[in-house]
Amino acid sequence: MDGIACGNADRNAEDNTASALHLIEPKGDRQMRNIDKNTNAFGWRLALAVAAVGALISMTAPARAQELVIGEETVWPGIVFIFEAAVRDNVQPAAQHLPEDQTDIHMEARVNWNTDETAIPPGTPPGGFVPYLNLSAQITNEMTGKQSFVPLVPHINLIDSVHYAYNMALPGESSDLYTVKVFVNAPDTFALATHRDWRNRYGPWLLPAQIFTYRSVAFGEIVNAPPRASAFEQPTAGTGLAQQ
Repeated sequence: MDGIACGNADRNAEDNTASALHLIEPKGDRQMRNIDKNTNAFGWRLALAVAAVGALISMTAPARAQELVIGEETVWPGIVFIFEAAVRDNVQPAAQHLPEDQTDIHMEARVNWNTDETAIPPGTPPGGFVPYLNLSAQITNEMTGKQSFVPLVPHINLIDSVHYAYNMALPGESSDLYTVKVFVNAPDTFALATHRDWRNRYGPWLLPAQIFTYRSVAFGEIVNAPPRASAFEQPTAGTGLAQQ
């Protein structure tokens, strides 16, 4: 009992001390403490609101399709190449592209100006698509020597925007290993005209010819992945477009 009474007395003394300190605490200090509490509460509410908006954006934005990055290169004068194998897809016009059900991979090249403004020519948009290039891909089965060769032509979708690509069938089994060669050439003479200021600094071409080689590439995971989701392929209301 003595212990309990002593404990109660100690707590009462603490309460009385706190009350006394509150009485002698300057009014301005109490107001500042209240402001700090309100600021902290606002900060927490703001953080929760930002997190909620981020979650909503992540749920509504198109997710990147499954892709195998084969290689990344940066070429003078500041052009970035990302070569990928994506899952098969329906590409139009049908007369120019392999049907989805006959496709193993969607071979892609994302070609953009460097995002670093100091690494690209004046006047070029950082991260912008580089058009008019002549690209092609050769895929060789490392076990049999069989080859497939396709052009990479401009495509557009809701994931990569404008890029170079082509549907293609592999020259062998999905479990085989392949050598991939990508041939990059400047635009045709009459496809892209050059001004004097460009020629004086960079020459009569957009970029020098390049060949990139990647060995022992395994496409099995991409070949066996499900087709690209169609959730974002429905025509926008009011466009008058019918789904292909």
